Amino acid sequence: MNFYRRKDAELVSASGDFSTAITAAPATYGLVAAQATAYAALDTAFASAYATAVDPITRTKAAIAAKNQARKELVASARQLADYIISNPAVSNAQLIELGLDPRTERTPIPAPTVSPSIDFVSVTGRTVKLRLHTGVRRGKPAGVNGVAIFSHVGATPPASIEVWKFEGNSGRTVVEVAFDDSVAPGALVWFTAFWFNNRKQSGPACDPVSVNIAGGGVSMAA
Repeated sequence: MNFYRRKDAELVSASGDFSTAITAAPATYGLVAAQATAYAALDTAFASAYATAVDPITRTKAAIAAKNQARKELVASARQLADYIISNPAVSNAQLIELGLDPRTERTPIPAPTVSPSIDFVSVTGRTVKLRLHTGVRRGKPAGVNGVAIFSHVGATPPASIEVWKFEGNSGRTVVEVAFDDSVAPGALVWFTAFWFNNRKQSGPACDPVSVNIAGGGVSMAA
C-alpha cells in the first residue's frame, strides 16, 4: 500500500523515509530539489502536528484539527510526487518499493475472442425480434468478452460479406431486441449474425447466420 494511505503513526515514519530519499537524490526519481524541499517542509509540519495531537498534555480539538489539515496537505503533495516518480521509466519497481510506493503492475492484454456466439430466438412480436446470444451451452458472455455486435439482413439468403449486412449496434447484454421498420413487409425473412468483441474492441469470428420470419413464421439456419 502506498505510504500516504497509512494511518497517522505509520505515515509519520514512512513519510520521513520518503522525504529523506528524495531529498538525497531528487533527480534519481525524476524530481527537482525544490520539490523535495517543499515536501520536507510538509513532512516536518505533519510530524510536529501529530506529536502535539497525540500528547495527552497538548491534545486538544484544535491540535487534532491542525494535525488533520497537515496530513491533508502532506498526502496531496505525496500523491503528486508519486505520480511523477511512477511515470518515470528510469525508476525501477525495487526503487518504488524502497520509497514506500506500490510497484507497477503489468497488465496482460485480453486477446480477441476466438469463438463465435450462438443466436437463439426468444420471441417474435410483430416486427420486433428478441435474441439470446451465448457460446455453446453456457449462458452469458465468454471470459474476456466485453460485448456483442449484431447485424441483420432482409432477404431470401444471407450475404457472404459482413459489409453488406446492416449493423444493428453493440450491446453489453446477451438478450437484445431488434426492431424492423414499416418498410419490412409482414412475414419477411430476416437474417441475423453477430460476433463477440473484447474491451479493446477487437472482434472475434462471426457466427453462422440464422433466420426467422417476422410477424410469425418458421426458424432456420444457413447451411
